[in-house]
Amino acid sequence: MTDANPDMAKVAPASLRHHPLIAHLHETSRRNVMSHGNGQMVWRSWGEGQPVLLLHGSHGGWMHWVRNIEALAASRQVIAVDLPGFGDSDPPADLESPDAHSDLVADALGQMTGGEPVDIVAFSLGALIACLMAARNPAAIRRLILVDAGGLDTPMRFADFRPIRGRPPEERRAINRHNLGAMMLHAPTAIDDMAIDISAYYGPLSRTRVQYHVIPDKLLRAIERTTTPIDLIWGEHDFPHPDPTANAAAVRRFHPEAELRIVPAAGHWAMYEQPAAFDAALQDLLARPARAPSP
Repeated sequence: MTDANPDMAKVAPASLRHHPLIAHLHETSRRNVMSHGNGQMVWRSWGEGQPVLLLHGSHGGWMHWVRNIEALAASRQVIAVDLPGFGDSDPPADLESPDAHSDLVADALGQMTGGEPVDIVAFSLGALIACLMAARNPAAIRRLILVDAGGLDTPMRFADFRPIRGRPPEERRAINRHNLGAMMLHAPTAIDDMAIDISAYYGPLSRTRVQYHVIPDKLLRAIERTTTPIDLIWGEHDFPHPDPTANAAAVRRFHPEAELRIVPAAGHWAMYEQPAAFDAALQDLLARPARAPSP
């Protein structure tokens, strides 16, 4: 993968430059800008070796993985994209269609990897995009690891979100803190300045409606069409999609060999709240031989 604009790889968003980890990952990333019919999509990568693609959740971007990239890049080529309509990437013309979003990601990924099969680790909304990619082109994806994903037609809870739009600047930080605690992070002590700044940065950059086309069962329907092996990582205390074993049971209706790893003391954003435990679970799953496709 080559840098489309090497200088941009060293420029972190102004609101986030004071976080050493974010600044370091910006400085060490390889940045690639891929054009599509409605604009561009921005990708970043670190490390060398077999590629693994990280797909973020709704109202996020590549920084959903900020605490996991370095550990993974020690042995793999880590690729992270701002999904269409989020972060630095422009949306497709159809803001409502999950297929339109996944097709853009799949096409750009194929160009960058030359068709080499990749592992995909996909969080929340990203799980639907990943499964649609796998259903379209199974040969391009070795395995899927889905993290705290909705759309499985299992019981869910709706968070007590407080609106930020239109609120004065001096109130927005407190609202972001509340919203992170209501849905994303289990322990109040996990809601640190970096989590708040990431949330505050990405929220206004969301320019698509694809996130409203997951619930209640769109992911399950995509999984039904997917032969690529699937495994799961779930936060023990995921608020919107509780009960990891119930969610795993839904996936196992179509992929009975799917393995589940539960991250203790973690909420929905498990890889941020408990990065060491999450990384251990992820590395364990990635180290296992890829299973044959499901019938």
